[in-house]
Amino acid sequence: MVDERSDDPPDRADANGEEAEVPTPAAPSAPAAPTTPRDATAAAHVAAPTRGNRKLEAFLEAANADEQLKAWWHMAHVNATRLGMSDHSWVHVQIVLNVALRLFRLMSRRGVEPALVADHGMRTRDAEVAIAAGALLHCAGMSIHRSDHETYSLFLAADKLGDLLADSYEEPERSVIVAEAMHAIIGHRRRGEPLTIEAGIVRVADALDMAKGRSRVPFEAGQTNIHSLSASAIDDVRIGPGEAKAVRIEIAMNNSSGIFQVDELLATKLRGSGLEDHVEVIARIDAEHEKRLVPVFRI
Repeated sequence: MVDERSDDPPDRADANGEEAEVPTPAAPSAPAAPTTPRDATAAAHVAAPTRGNRKLEAFLEAANADEQLKAWWHMAHVNATRLGMSDHSWVHVQIVLNVALRLFRLMSRRGVEPALVADHGMRTRDAEVAIAAGALLHCAGMSIHRSDHETYSLFLAADKLGDLLADSYEEPERSVIVAEAMHAIIGHRRRGEPLTIEAGIVRVADALDMAKGRSRVPFEAGQTNIHSLSASAIDDVRIGPGEAKAVRIEIAMNNSSGIFQVDELLATKLRGSGLEDHVEVIARIDAEHEKRLVPVFRI
Protein backbone atom coordinates (compact mmCIF):
# COMPACT_ATOMS: atom_id res chain seq x y z
CA MET A 1 0.00 0.00 0.00
CA VAL A 2 1.36 3.39 -0.95
CA ASP A 3 2.30 5.50 2.09
CA GLU A 4 0.59 8.83 1.41
CA ARG A 5 1.07 11.03 4.47
CA SER A 6 1.21 14.43 2.84
CA ASP A 7 -1.75 16.49 1.74
CA ASP A 8 -2.48 17.12 -1.93
CA PRO A 9 0.67 17.15 -4.10
CA PRO A 10 2.47 20.48 -4.41
CA ASP A 11 2.10 22.59 -7.51
CA ARG A 12 5.28 21.88 -9.44
CA ALA A 13 4.42 23.85 -12.56
CA ASP A 14 7.02 26.38 -13.66
CA ALA A 15 6.90 30.12 -13.11
CA ASN A 16 4.54 30.55 -16.04
CA GLY A 17 2.11 27.97 -14.68
CA GLU A 18 3.02 25.42 -17.35
CA GLU A 19 3.30 21.68 -16.88
CA ALA A 20 6.61 19.93 -17.38
CA GLU A 21 6.25 18.79 -20.94
CA VAL A 22 6.10 15.09 -21.79
CA PRO A 23 7.27 14.54 -25.40
CA THR A 24 4.66 13.06 -27.71
CA PRO A 25 6.03 9.85 -29.24
CA ALA A 26 5.35 9.03 -32.84
CA ALA A 27 2.26 6.99 -33.56
CA PRO A 28 3.02 3.45 -34.68
CA SER A 29 2.99 3.02 -38.44
CA ALA A 30 1.69 0.04 -40.35
CA PRO A 31 4.59 -2.44 -40.67
CA ALA A 32 5.64 -3.82 -44.04
CA ALA A 33 5.15 -7.31 -42.64
CA PRO A 34 3.13 -8.55 -39.67
CA THR A 35 4.85 -8.17 -36.31
CA THR A 36 4.39 -10.39 -33.30
CA PRO A 37 2.25 -9.06 -30.45
CA ARG A 38 5.33 -8.89 -28.23
CA ASP A 39 7.22 -6.79 -30.77
CA ALA A 40 4.18 -4.54 -31.31
CA THR A 41 3.78 -3.78 -27.60
CA ALA A 42 7.46 -3.47 -26.72
CA ALA A 43 7.54 0.33 -27.01
CA ALA A 44 4.27 0.96 -25.18
CA HIS A 45 4.90 3.14 -22.14
CA VAL A 46 2.75 5.98 -20.83
CA ALA A 47 4.12 8.91 -18.84
CA ALA A 48 2.78 12.08 -17.27
CA PRO A 49 3.94 14.65 -14.68
CA THR A 50 2.82 13.23 -11.32
CA ARG A 51 3.83 16.20 -9.13
CA GLY A 52 4.70 13.97 -6.21
CA ASN A 53 1.36 12.15 -6.27
CA ARG A 54 2.63 8.75 -5.18
CA LYS A 55 -0.69 7.02 -5.75
CA LEU A 56 -0.70 8.26 -9.33
CA GLU A 57 2.91 7.15 -9.73
CA ALA A 58 2.07 3.67 -8.44
CA PHE A 59 -0.92 3.42 -10.76
CA LEU A 60 1.11 4.39 -13.83
CA GLU A 61 3.87 1.96 -12.86
CA ALA A 62 1.31 -0.83 -12.59
CA ALA A 63 -0.19 0.08 -15.97
CA ASN A 64 3.21 0.10 -17.68
CA ALA A 65 3.99 -3.33 -16.23
CA ASP A 66 0.70 -4.84 -17.44
CA GLU A 67 1.20 -6.74 -20.70
CA GLN A 68 -2.51 -7.40 -21.15
CA LEU A 69 -3.31 -3.69 -21.04
CA LYS A 70 -0.59 -3.01 -23.60
CA ALA A 71 -2.07 -5.71 -25.82
CA TRP A 72 -5.48 -3.99 -25.65
CA TRP A 73 -3.87 -0.69 -26.70
CA HIS A 74 -2.19 -2.48 -29.59
CA MET A 75 -5.42 -4.14 -30.73
CA ALA A 76 -7.29 -0.83 -30.48
CA HIS A 77 -4.79 0.59 -32.97
CA VAL A 78 -5.07 -2.48 -35.20
CA ASN A 79 -8.85 -2.08 -35.43
CA ALA A 80 -8.53 1.66 -35.99
CA THR A 81 -6.12 0.98 -38.86
CA ARG A 82 -8.52 -1.56 -40.36
CA LEU A 83 -11.19 1.15 -40.37
CA GLY A 84 -8.90 3.84 -41.79
CA MET A 85 -9.18 5.83 -38.58
CA SER A 86 -6.62 7.97 -36.76
CA ASP A 87 -4.22 6.55 -34.20
CA HIS A 88 -5.82 4.79 -31.22
CA SER A 89 -2.66 3.20 -29.85
CA TRP A 90 -0.95 3.81 -26.51
CA VAL A 91 0.25 7.10 -28.01
CA HIS A 92 -3.35 8.35 -28.12
CA VAL A 93 -3.82 7.09 -24.56
CA GLN A 94 -0.76 9.01 -23.35
CA ILE A 95 -1.91 12.22 -25.02
CA VAL A 96 -5.38 11.95 -23.47
CA LEU A 97 -3.79 11.22 -20.08
CA ASN A 98 -1.59 14.31 -20.20
CA VAL A 99 -4.28 16.60 -21.56
CA ALA A 100 -6.75 15.40 -18.93
CA LEU A 101 -4.34 16.04 -16.05
CA ARG A 102 -3.50 19.46 -17.50
CA LEU A 103 -7.18 20.42 -17.69
CA PHE A 104 -7.83 19.18 -14.18
CA ARG A 105 -4.89 20.99 -12.60
CA LEU A 106 -5.78 24.28 -14.27
CA MET A 107 -9.35 23.98 -13.00
CA SER A 108 -8.17 23.01 -9.53
CA ARG A 109 -6.16 26.23 -9.32
CA ARG A 110 -9.40 28.13 -9.83
CA GLY A 111 -11.22 26.23 -7.10
CA VAL A 112 -13.17 23.74 -9.22
CA GLU A 113 -13.96 20.81 -6.93
CA PRO A 114 -13.94 17.23 -8.28
CA ALA A 115 -16.47 14.59 -7.30
CA LEU A 116 -13.88 12.60 -5.35
CA VAL A 117 -13.62 15.57 -2.99
CA ALA A 118 -17.20 16.87 -3.07
CA ASP A 119 -19.00 13.52 -2.91
CA HIS A 120 -16.54 11.21 -1.18
CA GLY A 121 -14.44 13.41 1.11
CA MET A 122 -11.26 12.20 -0.58
CA ARG A 123 -8.49 14.40 -1.97
CA THR A 124 -7.49 16.08 -5.19
CA ARG A 125 -4.73 13.54 -5.75
CA ASP A 126 -7.38 10.78 -5.69
CA ALA A 127 -9.28 12.58 -8.43
CA GLU A 128 -6.08 12.58 -10.49
CA VAL A 129 -5.90 8.80 -10.17
CA ALA A 130 -9.53 8.38 -11.25
CA ILE A 131 -8.94 10.65 -14.24
CA ALA A 132 -5.78 8.76 -15.20
CA ALA A 133 -7.61 5.44 -14.89
CA GLY A 134 -10.41 6.67 -17.14
CA ALA A 135 -7.90 8.00 -19.66
CA LEU A 136 -5.85 4.80 -19.83
CA LEU A 137 -8.86 2.55 -20.41
CA HIS A 138 -11.32 4.85 -22.21
CA CYS A 139 -10.81 3.21 -25.61
CA ALA A 140 -9.60 -0.25 -24.56
CA GLY A 141 -12.86 -1.58 -25.98
CA MET A 142 -11.65 -0.63 -29.46
CA SER A 143 -9.62 -3.83 -29.15
CA ILE A 144 -12.94 -5.66 -29.58
CA HIS A 145 -14.88 -3.41 -31.98
CA ARG A 146 -15.34 0.26 -32.79
CA SER A 147 -19.11 0.05 -32.53
CA ASP A 148 -20.16 0.55 -28.91
CA HIS A 149 -16.49 0.39 -27.88
CA GLU A 150 -17.16 2.50 -24.78
CA THR A 151 -19.31 -0.31 -23.36
CA TYR A 152 -16.68 -2.91 -24.18
CA SER A 153 -14.14 -0.71 -22.41
CA LEU A 154 -16.25 -1.04 -19.26
CA PHE A 155 -16.12 -4.84 -19.44
CA LEU A 156 -12.34 -4.76 -19.63
CA ALA A 157 -11.89 -2.01 -17.05
CA ALA A 158 -14.09 -3.80 -14.51
CA ASP A 159 -11.66 -6.70 -14.37
CA LYS A 160 -8.46 -4.69 -14.72
CA LEU A 161 -8.68 -1.55 -12.60
CA GLY A 162 -8.87 -3.29 -9.24
CA ASP A 163 -5.55 -5.00 -9.90
CA LEU A 164 -3.89 -1.81 -11.16
CA LEU A 165 -4.98 0.05 -8.02
CA ALA A 166 -4.22 -2.73 -5.53
CA ASP A 167 -0.96 -1.16 -4.33
CA SER A 168 -2.53 2.27 -3.93
CA TYR A 169 -5.92 1.76 -2.28
CA GLU A 170 -7.72 -0.52 0.12
CA GLU A 171 -11.45 -1.13 0.09
CA PRO A 172 -13.87 0.57 -0.05
CA GLU A 173 -11.85 3.49 -1.49
CA ARG A 174 -10.50 1.30 -4.29
CA SER A 175 -13.98 0.48 -5.56
CA VAL A 176 -14.97 4.14 -5.39
CA ILE A 177 -12.01 5.08 -7.61
CA VAL A 178 -12.89 2.24 -9.99
CA ALA A 179 -16.54 3.31 -10.20
CA GLU A 180 -15.65 6.96 -10.88
CA ALA A 181 -13.12 5.92 -13.51
CA MET A 182 -15.68 3.69 -15.22
CA HIS A 183 -18.18 6.54 -15.16
CA ALA A 184 -15.57 8.61 -17.00
CA ILE A 185 -15.09 5.82 -19.54
CA ILE A 186 -18.76 5.51 -20.45
CA GLY A 187 -19.20 9.28 -20.22
CA HIS A 188 -16.69 9.98 -23.00
CA ARG A 189 -19.01 8.72 -25.72
CA ARG A 190 -20.97 11.19 -27.82
CA ARG A 191 -24.08 11.14 -25.61
CA GLY A 192 -22.37 9.93 -22.46
CA GLU A 193 -23.92 12.50 -20.08
CA PRO A 194 -20.98 12.75 -17.63
CA LEU A 195 -22.09 13.61 -14.11
CA THR A 196 -18.69 14.52 -12.64
CA ILE A 197 -15.87 16.93 -13.39
CA GLU A 198 -13.55 13.94 -13.70
CA ALA A 199 -15.71 12.31 -16.39
CA GLY A 200 -16.15 15.58 -18.27
CA ILE A 201 -12.40 16.07 -18.33
CA VAL A 202 -11.72 12.66 -19.86
CA ARG A 203 -14.44 13.32 -22.45
CA VAL A 204 -12.95 16.66 -23.54
CA ALA A 205 -9.35 15.42 -23.35
CA ASP A 206 -10.19 12.64 -25.79
CA ALA A 207 -11.45 15.20 -28.31
CA LEU A 208 -8.33 17.36 -27.92
CA ASP A 209 -6.04 14.78 -29.50
CA MET A 210 -6.28 16.57 -32.83
CA ALA A 211 -2.99 18.38 -33.40
CA LYS A 212 -0.96 18.09 -36.60
CA GLY A 213 0.32 14.59 -37.24
CA ARG A 214 -2.33 13.06 -34.98
CA SER A 215 -5.55 13.03 -37.00
CA ARG A 216 -4.25 12.86 -40.56
CA VAL A 217 -4.25 9.11 -41.16
CA PRO A 218 -7.46 8.99 -43.26
CA PHE A 219 -6.28 11.91 -45.42
CA GLU A 220 -2.85 10.44 -46.01
CA ALA A 221 -4.40 7.08 -46.79
CA GLY A 222 -6.28 8.71 -49.64
CA GLN A 223 -9.69 8.93 -47.99
CA THR A 224 -10.38 12.55 -48.86
CA ASN A 225 -13.57 13.86 -47.24
CA ILE A 226 -14.58 16.68 -44.90
CA HIS A 227 -13.46 14.66 -41.86
CA SER A 228 -9.96 14.01 -43.20
CA LEU A 229 -9.51 17.47 -44.70
CA SER A 230 -10.63 19.10 -41.47
CA ALA A 231 -8.34 16.92 -39.39
CA SER A 232 -5.35 17.83 -41.56
CA ALA A 233 -6.08 21.54 -41.03
CA ILE A 234 -5.27 21.45 -37.29
CA ASP A 235 -1.67 22.55 -36.73
CA ASP A 236 -1.44 22.99 -32.97
CA VAL A 237 -3.46 22.80 -29.75
CA ARG A 238 -2.36 24.78 -26.70
CA ILE A 239 -3.91 24.52 -23.25
CA GLY A 240 -3.24 27.18 -20.64
CA PRO A 241 -4.84 29.25 -17.90
CA GLY A 242 -7.66 31.51 -19.00
CA GLU A 243 -8.80 34.88 -17.74
CA ALA A 244 -12.59 34.75 -17.61
CA LYS A 245 -12.49 30.96 -17.31
CA ALA A 246 -10.06 28.52 -15.74
CA VAL A 247 -8.84 27.03 -19.03
CA ARG A 248 -8.10 28.59 -22.39
CA ILE A 249 -7.69 26.24 -25.35
CA GLU A 250 -6.12 27.79 -28.44
CA ILE A 251 -6.26 25.89 -31.71
CA ALA A 252 -4.14 26.94 -34.70
CA MET A 253 -5.54 26.00 -38.11
CA ASN A 254 -3.98 26.32 -41.54
CA ASN A 255 -7.32 26.59 -43.35
CA SER A 256 -10.99 27.04 -42.56
CA SER A 257 -11.90 23.38 -43.01
CA GLY A 258 -10.50 22.86 -39.52
CA ILE A 259 -13.64 24.48 -38.16
CA PHE A 260 -15.52 21.29 -38.93
CA GLN A 261 -13.11 19.33 -36.73
CA VAL A 262 -13.39 21.85 -33.91
CA ASP A 263 -17.16 22.21 -34.05
CA GLU A 264 -18.11 18.62 -34.88
CA LEU A 265 -15.69 16.87 -32.53
CA LEU A 266 -14.52 19.20 -29.77
CA ALA A 267 -17.64 21.35 -29.37
CA THR A 268 -19.82 18.24 -29.33
CA LYS A 269 -17.73 16.73 -26.54
CA LEU A 270 -17.55 20.00 -24.62
CA ARG A 271 -21.30 20.59 -24.66
CA GLY A 272 -22.85 18.54 -21.90
CA SER A 273 -19.47 17.75 -20.33
CA GLY A 274 -20.00 19.95 -17.29
CA LEU A 275 -16.90 21.94 -18.21
CA GLU A 276 -18.64 24.65 -20.23
CA ASP A 277 -18.32 27.21 -17.44
CA HIS A 278 -14.62 26.46 -16.99
CA VAL A 279 -13.24 26.20 -20.54
CA GLU A 280 -13.01 28.65 -23.44
CA VAL A 281 -11.94 27.59 -26.93
CA ILE A 282 -10.50 29.88 -29.56
CA ALA A 283 -9.58 28.56 -33.00
CA ARG A 284 -7.50 30.80 -35.27
CA ILE A 285 -6.54 30.48 -38.91
CA ASP A 286 -2.88 31.20 -39.54
CA ALA A 287 -3.04 31.10 -43.33
CA GLU A 288 -2.87 34.69 -44.56
CA HIS A 289 -5.24 34.16 -47.49
CA GLU A 290 -8.01 32.95 -45.16
CA LYS A 291 -7.79 35.47 -42.35
CA ARG A 292 -10.58 37.57 -43.76
CA LEU A 293 -12.81 34.55 -44.27
CA VAL A 294 -12.85 33.16 -40.72
CA PRO A 295 -10.25 34.90 -38.55
CA VAL A 296 -11.42 33.53 -35.18
CA PHE A 297 -13.86 30.77 -34.22
CA ARG A 298 -15.00 30.55 -30.58
CA ILE A 299 -16.83 27.98 -28.51
